[in-house]
Amino acid sequence: MIAKTPAPPYYAVIFTSVRTDGDNGYAQMSDKMFELAKNQSGFLGVESAREQIGITVSYWKDLESIQKWKGNLEHQVAQRKGKEVWYEQFTTRIAKVERDYSFENK
Repeated sequence: MIAKTPAPPYYAVIFTSVRTDGDNGYAQMSDKMFELAKNQSGFLGVESAREQIGITVSYWKDLESIQKWKGNLEHQVAQRKGKEVWYEQFTTRIAKVERDYSFENK
């Protein structure tokens, strides 16, 4: 599902990853992180897709909200587990969204 974001500007955190084999608790933690993030101040939405690589884009009101999310203790546990168990490699990019364009064919 495409996230419904407000009028720009806002920020996008783009997390691109290559997973290790097996689930190893990943799906459960992913669901937990989504529930936790959507209750975080400044969270605007998320979009995710996975094939050979996974791409998750979360949208945030401002850089302060992103920093608070990164410092969330439960999120830090997931980050450590990701480095130790779930990911072969990943990259996180933060971008300011200055324009967006939408289309919906109903």
